[in-house]
Amino acid sequence: MLDHAYTLGHSPDPDDAFMFYALAKDLIDTRGLRFVHFLQDIQTLNERATRGELDISAISIHAYAHVSETYALLPSGASMGDGYGPMVVAKSALSKAEITRCRIAVPGTMTSAFLALQLWLDRPAKDLRFVVVPFDRIFEAVHRGDADAGLIIHEGQLTYKNERMELCQDLGAWWAAENDGLPLPLGGNVIHKRIPVSVRRDIARLIHSSIAYSLDHRTEAVTHALQFARDMGIELADKFVGMYVNHWTLDYGDRGRDSIRRFLSRAAFQGLIPKAPVLEFVV
Repeated sequence: MLDHAYTLGHSPDPDDAFMFYALAKDLIDTRGLRFVHFLQDIQTLNERATRGELDISAISIHAYAHVSETYALLPSGASMGDGYGPMVVAKSALSKAEITRCRIAVPGTMTSAFLALQLWLDRPAKDLRFVVVPFDRIFEAVHRGDADAGLIIHEGQLTYKNERMELCQDLGAWWAAENDGLPLPLGGNVIHKRIPVSVRRDIARLIHSSIAYSLDHRTEAVTHALQFARDMGIELADKFVGMYVNHWTLDYGDRGRDSIRRFLSRAAFQGLIPKAPVLEFVV
């Protein structure tokens, strides 16, 4: 097993780059385990997960509902919106009723942001007018008139005012208000069940160590992550990393796990996903 290189997929974004800094730069002892990194946008990673292609991958919690028979959740690597999250923005403030009727640019149909949007609007995708746009082109789509509103993720949550956009709804704030202050579960890391259980545990410990290393060496890890930050200086990049790499990322904990169950159970109840999966974590 030690001669095998495991495929590891994650997004080319500051938070993922921060998380995997120690692994990417060989700064921790991997005990003979080797990894080949694939940097791709989250929608592509979600699609690859449906085909079971990568050994380890960042994934949307929404997508996990479709791949739970193939992948187990790793306890580390979560992106949780703790009172904040994906945002619906437009050139002028729109009401919930107006958003239900307008054209919305979304970053991918398997993203957790899109599932949260459907939950908030209480509308399935088939009853919404939406266009799929790369997440870093959503502002452009709205300005160009291809969409009336945009569902923004990643650093757009910090830069939308610079793009002359108005906030219509923060879906993370809505989720917390509806769910006893629980964070909105957005992304996590999964590992393929073809990998032996003992190796899954070793990889889980390594990913935890990589995240802990970055949190303990924050300045150098943020400097590394800055190369993946679009239109952000180091202060803004550090703020963004802090939003999505924190104690939730080291381990979901009971509240994080509860939030995932609520998120997917509610989506299943409303017919937005086929069924609520049984959560399987590497322990």
